[in-house]
Parts: sequence; C-alpha cells; structure tokens
Amino acid sequence: MKYLLYIFTCFLLSCNTNSKPDIQIVATPLFWNDIQNFKKQDSISFPPKNAILFIGSSSFTKWTDVQEYFPGYKIINRGFGGSTLLDQIRYVNDIVFPYQPKQIIIYCGENDLASSDTVTAEIVVDRFKQLYKMIREKTHAPIAFISIKPSPSRRHLLAKMRLANLSIMDFSVKQDSMALLKSNMDPAPLRFIDVHWKMLNKAGEPIPEIFLEDSLHMNAKGYAIWQKEIQPYLLKD
Repeated sequence: MKYLLYIFTCFLLSCNTNSKPDIQIVATPLFWNDIQNFKKQDSISFPPKNAILFIGSSSFTKWTDVQEYFPGYKIINRGFGGSTLLDQIRYVNDIVFPYQPKQIIIYCGENDLASSDTVTAEIVVDRFKQLYKMIREKTHAPIAFISIKPSPSRRHLLAKMRLANLSIMDFSVKQDSMALLKSNMDPAPLRFIDVHWKMLNKAGEPIPEIFLEDSLHMNAKGYAIWQKEIQPYLLKD
C-alpha cells in the first residue's frame, strides 16, 4: 500500500512539473537601449525635419558638441558607440527615416574590421552598399561617407582600412556619375569624404596628438580636422 502511494505521489509531482509553462529567454538585441534612448529624446522634443543627419559609431557618439562645429546648420546626431554597419542596417528604420533629413553623413566600418580577423575590406564594402541601398530605396537625400580613420590602436588594420576606403570611394564616384546622367527623380549623389590621409604624419603614421589616451577616439584637434574636411560637403539651407 505504501509503495502504491509512493508511486502515485511521484506521478502527481511529474504531472505538476510538466504542466509548468516553458520559459523562453529572449536576448535584447545589441544597442537596443541606445535606440530606445533616441526615441525617448524624440518623444520629449522631436528634431526638426530637413536637417543634416549624422549616423554611425562612437566617433559620432563622442562628438557631443558637433552642432558647435557647424554653426548655421541643423545637425541631428544619431551615432551609437561600438556599432558596426550591420547595426546601422538593423536600425535604419529607427535612426534615419523618421527624421526626413535633407542630407545623411555616415561614419562606420572601423568596428566591423576590428570585430574579427575574418572581416575583410570586401565585407565592409558590401555591408555599406547594403546600407546605402536600403536608405536610397526610401529617400533621395544626398549621402556622404566619411573614410575610415587611422586609429593608432588599430594600426594593424590600416591595409584593410585603406582598401575599404578606396572601394567605397570608387563606388561613390560611380553613383555620382550615374546621378548626373539621369533626371531629377533619380538618386542623389553619394559623396566620399576623405579624412584618413589628413590624420597621418609625414611618415604615414597616425598622428597621436589628435587622439585621446585610448588611441582610438579623437580629441578636439581630431574633430577640428573632421570639421575642415566635412564642411564643404554640407548642404546649406
């Protein structure tokens, strides 16, 4: 009798265990919180339409006073630190189209190369082309890509950086030429802003004085170089 009671009790416990609902743990997508913070900012004070939109990685994130570098222009900064071109692609619907910008400035690709030795210059270029295509499908706003900068801490990636820069520059020239041959309804030009060579000394090495102690992010001197190179490409109101 005790044995039967034992078996019955085990059966009930088994049924009770199996009846519990499965708990699925869903990982939060990378940089999800950054995007939600942008949306929260927008809910408080939505940026003006027809502004110049900066998207990309930490070089933009840390450029907190970017508006001061470009007085007379309306700048929206939606860079989020550590991001790759894949992350820009993932969140393009959140960080580009809601703002209806008149121009889009992109800095990204450096983190792609640094993320893995298997990421080649060709992969970075293909990712950029995918992002460009996604943006171009929904807006004719002119786009400018800032060349991948020569960070001292990533000196070992210089060859890949330069190959990616050259390929994206070639792609941008072709897009620009195609736009000139077509009507006003066709895609606006894609421009390439070359900052890479301006950040090297006479020996062809990254200038340490324009970077912070981490040898990755820029200081005010570095951003001053960017300002000088970007300024001619910005669209005036």
